[in-house]
This record gives sequence, structure tokens and C-alpha cells, in this order.
Amino acid sequence: MKITKVAETSIKKTPHKIESKLLYDNSSAQASHITLQAGESLKPHITPVDVFFYILEGTPEIMVGEEKQIVHSDCLVESPKDIPHCIYNNSDKIVRVLVVKAPKPTSKTIFL
Repeated sequence: MKITKVAETSIKKTPHKIESKLLYDNSSAQASHITLQAGESLKPHITPVDVFFYILEGTPEIMVGEEKQIVHSDCLVESPKDIPHCIYNNSDKIVRVLVVKAPKPTSKTIFL
């Protein structure tokens, strides 16, 4: 059994310039833990694979395509491949999100 501790995982540099930790990475999927401080957000982008966001803490505003809405903890948001999406922390509290891409992307993300 392999156990990965988020607290002991190193921060990965990303174009988003936020705290991102790659927790799982194999040919079938990728899972990252992201932390957004108050006022931080991802850059709007398009991934070549399906993505889902599981909100661990906080109330981020999530955009998928033309829809944008505030999502609470313990909710899962689906974002189909090739659709613009983004996560914004417009609150004054921390936001933590588990981001899963399946299958693992083999081509690059497009930043808008």
C-alpha cells in the first residue's frame, strides 16, 4: 500500500503560481491538491482530458464553460475535456481542492 501525505508532498511549479501538490501520477489519471489563498485563482484554461474538482475546504467560485457558481465543501464539480474552466477564491478564507484528471493528459493544457 502506498500512502501519500499532502503535508509532506513538495509544491509543484505551475503557470497558475498557486500552491499545487501532485499526489498521484500514472497513465490512468493524475490527482493534485491545490490551495488558493484569499484572492488567488487559477488562470482560465482548457485541458485535453476530463477533470473533476472535489472541494475539500472553503467556497470557491468555479467556472466551467459559460457557467460560474460558488461551490461549497464536500461537493464535486465535473469539467469535460476541451471546455474552459477556472477556480477563483473570492473569499477571505483558504480554499483547498482535489483536482483529478482522467486519463492522464498526453498533450498540453491551453491557457486563455
